[in-house]
This record gives sequence, structure tokens and C-alpha cells, in this order.
Amino acid sequence: MQAPAAPGLASAPATDAGAARSAARAAAGRSRAEEVLAVAIGQSSQIGTRPRNEDFCGAVTPDGDELSIKGAMAAIADGLGGHEGGHEASRYAVRGLCADYYATPDSLGVPQALDRVLQSLNAWLHDYALRAREAAGRATTLSVLVLRGTRYFTAHVGDSRIYLVRDGELQRLTTDHLWDHPELKAVLKRAVGLDKQLLVDYGDGEIRTGDAFVLLTDGTWGALKESTISSILAAERDPQAAADALTRSALNNGAQDNATALVLQVLRTGRAQLRDVLVADIGLPLPPRLQIGDGIDGLQIEQIVHESRATLLYRVRRATDGAELVLKTLRADPDDPQAKAALLHEEWLARRVTSHYFPQVVPHPPRLHLYYLMSWHPGATLSERLAAGHRFTAPETVQLGIRLLKGLGGLHRLSIVHRDIKPENLHLGADGRLRILDLGVASSDGVEFAEINNPGTPSYMAPELFAGDPASVSSDLYACGVTLYQLLTRRYPYGEVEPFQNPRFGDPLPPTRFRPDIAEWLEAVLLKACARDPKERFETAEEFLLALERGAARPLSAPRRLPLARRAPGLGLRWLAALSLLANFVLLLLLLARKSG
Repeated sequence: MQAPAAPGLASAPATDAGAARSAARAAAGRSRAEEVLAVAIGQSSQIGTRPRNEDFCGAVTPDGDELSIKGAMAAIADGLGGHEGGHEASRYAVRGLCADYYATPDSLGVPQALDRVLQSLNAWLHDYALRAREAAGRATTLSVLVLRGTRYFTAHVGDSRIYLVRDGELQRLTTDHLWDHPELKAVLKRAVGLDKQLLVDYGDGEIRTGDAFVLLTDGTWGALKESTISSILAAERDPQAAADALTRSALNNGAQDNATALVLQVLRTGRAQLRDVLVADIGLPLPPRLQIGDGIDGLQIEQIVHESRATLLYRVRRATDGAELVLKTLRADPDDPQAKAALLHEEWLARRVTSHYFPQVVPHPPRLHLYYLMSWHPGATLSERLAAGHRFTAPETVQLGIRLLKGLGGLHRLSIVHRDIKPENLHLGADGRLRILDLGVASSDGVEFAEINNPGTPSYMAPELFAGDPASVSSDLYACGVTLYQLLTRRYPYGEVEPFQNPRFGDPLPPTRFRPDIAEWLEAVLLKACARDPKERFETAEEFLLALERGAARPLSAPRRLPLARRAPGLGLRWLAALSLLANFVLLLLLLARKSG
């Protein structure tokens, strides 16, 4: 199986001549073309003594980027025996998984993507069984293997099994989910569709060229000793011949169930995905500090757009076509692998986000330094417009909010949390489009490159973040609410929060205190978005968006103001103590006056 070489660059040291760099890049390209995952697959399923085959198995081996991003998949299932619909459940689970896994966002990790699909499959099977009497018992075991680059991933429910054969040794990678029963051989603890809540076992590990993976239903492994399985695999090098031999031996050994086997042979490991290919570029040198007029890799510096503690952004012009682009690189210590990894992770996320609500990554094959290029858009950020004295009207703010939430909703559907929504990161272009900037601290797939857990800007950070909770969709939507509030009022709903401050949150100040012209429905939307308790906020960007689009036609109910005792639980006790001290002081004065009289 072949696929195009994944994008990515290697470089000789910065002092080498251009010819040496070109040779190194060409060698790296050949090397990467040769490092594409290749597997051979064999599968066999026999009905045995049963009236029908309730087992089902399947495999998918995509090509190109999908192979490097998602990997090759194999799955095996055994529908609950003796129940109507068991054979349908096994087919539905395997086919649904093989189709839907490849439709999940590329930004999800393999376990997260598998879990999203498995939970959906389980919910459908379980609910259908409750609604239709003929579907009772429609449940199935399911064991899944994903091979991606140099790693394998497993997902497992039930008593089918996954084995790894390495250097002639057989290793079981899954645990049977069975109850011991005094009258029955075994009873399943878990199966897809059996219970409303599905608990899945996940595992992962390294793969090597020559490894073999074996997926078996209990009708096969239950009739064979593990030593017999090892012997068959040692004797049959071809995966299809091995799968046929396993099921045939199980039936010959008296298997009373369907017998199914799926065998995968790793012919060649490969690079896991685009993210891993980009991480290989960590050895590229950082560009030197550039000035206007300098050139690098066929790009001419025209403007220093932004400079922060860690990054530099330049507006550049590409010599080949005159296109204006943005070059983003680091100004950190060139030997800081964490900073380099963060920039490469940001590039990987930005490549996944193909939407006009975000600047787009622009390929630039001659790259010999560590940076990446984005599309350039004339205009200004919303914070620059505020600083220039622009007064945002309510209709203007609502329209900006609608566009912001459409873009952010797309980001969340990719399972990416921005973590730093604020006017400074929102750009209104000369073309009238709003674009969300800076994925530098965004998190996805459990990867967060930052010095602290929640690296957002304090005044836009949700209250739960100060308590140590991780950033989430809810905290992104909170930051949206604060941003719209600030555009209208130039204030913050809870006041400005300084860095390293540990703020205390009461109730948000109504925006009409600063802008009496704000409509009641819009105030209700903003207060809901900025609610202290995440449960009182909008759950999704789409819900927030709908509230803005409906506006006065279907307004939200105004948030109920809490009683003073609930807003400040200790205030009553403090007043009582103060009154008590005052009363004691008055009594003391009266006593002294009486004695002196």
C-alpha cells in the first residue's frame, strides 16, 4: 500500500550551503515516502453448528493522508447468542464503526474518536431495543484495533479478544468482561447495546514491522489453546491462510459457536499522522531576527505585524507570485523544544481549520526554517478599533457576535477549545469578514502547550478556570460573552482582573448600567453568557447564536437576581457582628455615664 509523501521538511544546519540543504530535503522526502504504513489482512468467519452466523468482522485500509491521520482499522463482533437481533447488532456495530470513525474530526485522538462513535452506536442499539420488542437482546461484543504510524490502539467490550504476536510470542491485549455463573459457562458483563452507559477498555502501544495482530470471537479462542493459536500463526505466514486455519481448527476441535478470526500482518510501519510529521521538523533552525527588507526562503519582510514574549509575526511578500502572507515564528530560545513543539502543534491545528472565519495556512515548500505561513488580510482587530475610539452599536455588536459564534462553533465541532477569545484575537478585515486569530494556546486531543494549565487573559477567563478546572466549550462561550459585553460598554461584567489575581465573583453588572440604550433581550443574553455558574450559561455556540439571531422576536427570560444572602453568604453575619459591637459600645457608654452621675 502506497500513499503520497506527507508534508514536512528537514534541514541541514543553517550554515550549510543551499545545495546541501536541497540534498538533505530530497533525502528526507524519499525517506518519508518509504515510511507509509502497510498491512496485510486476512479474515474468516464460519457458521459452525449454529443456525445462523452472529459474528461479523471488517477492516478498512484508507490511502494518503487519511491513513496517516486516522490509520487502518479492524473490528470483530459477536452478537448475543440466543437473542433475536444479535446477528444484526454485530453487523450494525462493525459497519457503523468502520464508516463513522473516518468521519470524526481529524483533531480528535484515536481513543476520543472511537469513544465518540461507540457511545453513539451503543445509544442507538439500547434505545431501539427498548422501543421494539422484537429487538430485545440486540447487543454485541466489539473489539477494535487501529494501526497508525508506529502505534496501535485498541477498544474493547465483551469477550472477543485481541492478541499481539511479536517475535513468536503471543500476548493478549484485552480482558474478557465476564461474570462467573454457577449454572452457566459465563455471562457477559458488558456489550454494546446492553446498557445505557457503555464502558470501553482502551489500550495502546508501539508496533514494529513483522508484528501480527489477531482478533478472535469466543467461538474461536474458546476451542483453542493459546499454544495452538501460536503454532498456527507460526506455520501460516499469510494472513488469510492463518485466519482460515484458526476458524477451521476451532470447528474441528468441537466449537459449539460461530468461529471468526481476523489477522493483520504489519509489513511496514509509518509516520503516525501529519502532526508527527510536523514534529519531525522540530530540528529546523529558527529564523534570525528579521528586519524590513530582509529575505528568507524566497520571502521578503515588509512589516513586523506583532511581537510578543514568545512569538513574532511578519507580513511578507512571496517572490514567486507576489502574494502577501503572514509568517509566524518564535523569538524564544532556539534550543527550547517545548516552544518549538507548541508552534508545530499550532500549525497542525490551523491546517485542520478550513473556514473563512480563520486565517488559512499557506503551503510553502522551500521552508528551511521553523515557521509557518498564513493568509494576510488587511483590517484591524476589535481591540484596535476600541483603542481608536470606535463606539460599537448594539446591532453592530450582535452581528459581530453572530459571526464569532459561527466560527467558534466550527472550531468546537473539531474538538478544539480556543482558550483565549478576546477583542485582540478577533480581526475585522477590510473585506468585512470577522476572523478568529491565534490558536497558539488552543487545546485539542488532550494536548495543551502552555506554561500554565489555563493560559487565557484573566479578565476573559471563566470563574471555574481560577479554581483549576480545564478550559472547555463553556469557558470559550463565557469569553465570547465578556467580549461582546466589552464591545458595548468598554467594561468587564465582573471588573478587570489583573494577572496572578485570585478574583471573587458575585453577580455580573448589568450592561445597561453603562449603556442604557441596550435592549432588555440583549442584556439577558449577555448576562446568561457571562453567568458565574457554567450550568446557567449557554451549552453550545449554536444555542448562543440562536439567542442572538432570534433577538427581540423570542427573547430570553431575564436572569433572576439572587437574594443578597445568597449573593454574599457571609454579609449577614458580618452585619450582625457589627450591630452587636455597636450595641455593646452604646451600653458601655450608658453604664459609664450612669456611674459618673
